[in-house]
Amino acid sequence: MPMLEVRGLTVHYGALEAVRNIDFTVETGQIVALIGSNGAGKSTTLKAVIGLANAASGVIQLEGTDVTRRGPAARVAAGLSLSPEGRRLFARMSVQENLLVGAHGVRSASVIRRNLEEIYTLFPRVLERRAQLAGSLSGGEQQMVAIGRALMSNPRLLMLDEPSLGIAPKVVAEIAAAIQRLNTDNGMSIVVVEQNARLALRLAHHAYALDHGEIVRAGQGAELLDDPFVQKAYLGI
Repeated sequence: MPMLEVRGLTVHYGALEAVRNIDFTVETGQIVALIGSNGAGKSTTLKAVIGLANAASGVIQLEGTDVTRRGPAARVAAGLSLSPEGRRLFARMSVQENLLVGAHGVRSASVIRRNLEEIYTLFPRVLERRAQLAGSLSGGEQQMVAIGRALMSNPRLLMLDEPSLGIAPKVVAEIAAAIQRLNTDNGMSIVVVEQNARLALRLAHHAYALDHGEIVRAGQGAELLDDPFVQKAYLGI
């Protein structure tokens, strides 16, 4: 049974059809990439999966359970989590306070402590900065905190929206390595939305290319790296 199955998803913003009748699947333990240019519908797709954008039509199933009409809090409780584009931290709160916001639905103090320890192991910089105000961190450090906050809810499917955006290449490599560790060491299923198509396809087991709200290519990450259409449209080759 897939971790996530999306069928016939259509999302409107007023009269604008932002996503049109798309299908995609995330198998348990997979990294899946959604690539495309600005306005392709990638972020809207993630918002629809987490419940922040209403589906005009279609079905969203998490491990076989239909969550299409559930609210965002119920989807998080069911095992979905989103690290949003732009990080969206609380700048005047400390790093650790920001992390704890992600655990608001977790009732066990021991689970919260364990999750904090795992995040601090994954991102040693976050441990070093835990008492600082989140607004004082670099963009890359803020991205690490945003990913950590998403992990605090104990997700089975982690969704990352533009994790490399506006970040120095060295830190992008650290974040990419952390994504791989979450997948290989923890078996976590992950969806990565990226304009950096090369990075996303190198990370992904499977990938989908979106254009104007529709899926125009799908296949293994390595296959799409070698696809002439993808190379020309998304990789600048």
